[in-house]
Amino acid sequence: MVKDFIFPDVGEGITEGVVVKWRVKEGDVIKEHDVLAEIETDKAVAEIPSPFSGVVLKIHHQAGDTVHVGEVLVTIGEKGEKIPVRKSVSVVGTLEEAEDTPTTGSKVKPTTKQSNGKLALPAVRNLAKELGVNLDDVRGTGKDGRITENDVREATTLERDSGEKMTEITVKRKYDFYGYVDRVPLKGMRKAIAVNMARSASQAVHVTHFEEVDVTDLVAHREKEKARAEQKGIKLTYLPFIVRAVVESLKNHPYMNATMEEEEIILKKYYNIGIAVDTGDGLIVPNIKRAETKSIMDMAREIHDLSEKVKSRRFDRSETQGGTFTITNVGAIGGVFATPITNPPECAILAVGAIREKPVVIGGKIVIRKIMPLSLSFDHRITDGAEAARFVNELKGYLEDMDFFLMEKTESA
Repeated sequence: MVKDFIFPDVGEGITEGVVVKWRVKEGDVIKEHDVLAEIETDKAVAEIPSPFSGVVLKIHHQAGDTVHVGEVLVTIGEKGEKIPVRKSVSVVGTLEEAEDTPTTGSKVKPTTKQSNGKLALPAVRNLAKELGVNLDDVRGTGKDGRITENDVREATTLERDSGEKMTEITVKRKYDFYGYVDRVPLKGMRKAIAVNMARSASQAVHVTHFEEVDVTDLVAHREKEKARAEQKGIKLTYLPFIVRAVVESLKNHPYMNATMEEEEIILKKYYNIGIAVDTGDGLIVPNIKRAETKSIMDMAREIHDLSEKVKSRRFDRSETQGGTFTITNVGAIGGVFATPITNPPECAILAVGAIREKPVVIGGKIVIRKIMPLSLSFDHRITDGAEAARFVNELKGYLEDMDFFLMEKTESA
């Protein structure tokens, strides 16, 4: 029996994805649970398994295409079978939902039911609105009578064939008044980042506080500890030290470790510290869960492992969820100060600049010290500039005090 496998509703508000790579080709014999394709959804690359066995009769999207929930990915049947008219085809497009865990939170699927009783995802309703299609007149071919995007597009085709509606042709020129241009579709991870940052900029009231920290002693301490870390197969950077100092500072300044929900400020009593990772296509922010319970060496190992997983796009979505505070290391590429945008719904984000030698006055004498720039952006709805300054002052104190880090070494010895 010929069946269409549609791009399934994977939950968490995802309505589209980009085909990264097909693992099968037309004519291949596949088994149930074999991976059909890799599709980039939001910020992760998901492997899409087949719900049944058979022969791949037709692949409906090419690598690089954007596919929406409800659109047909691939048609599967028996060898030699022909693909019938779309409306006579059985449609399968569901995935088993993983059980919720404390780190992922509850999953909320997009509302599909309309007041008139029709079933349609938000993306389908938006498409119908754009194309001027009345969903009351559309017969759904999806599960439980759900209207898919293909149903909406077929409705526009029927209207065009009957002469009732003509599709407008859009021309996109490869040049403007001044010269030639390239057009890059906003899709996949870049689109997700754009939506997320626009939401942050439009909802949060951003203010940035700047400070410089003398980390001369920290630099020397880290250099000394690098050899011990390498013996354990750990790459020791400055980030674990910064995370440790941030967590201690957050304990005394809870409004920096908070979110806002409607008319309530939620003060988090746990510390999931996000580390922004540059993938080349954009930043992804996995977080160290319960950082307050982990040593500097443990965090160094976890930061490295998370970074590698993110760069290869083989991380679990739960690893980017539940963050309470974010650190972004602009100094890794030579940056000094920045005005970072908070990672919603978090209150604050800390940008760490490149450590540079600068002349400073100590005891009336000019000496050369190693200085680390800090830029703290925060949501002014949740807290104020005075509290941000107190938080950064405490953070500065920890980063300049080697006894703070040596105490951990003594306690773990």
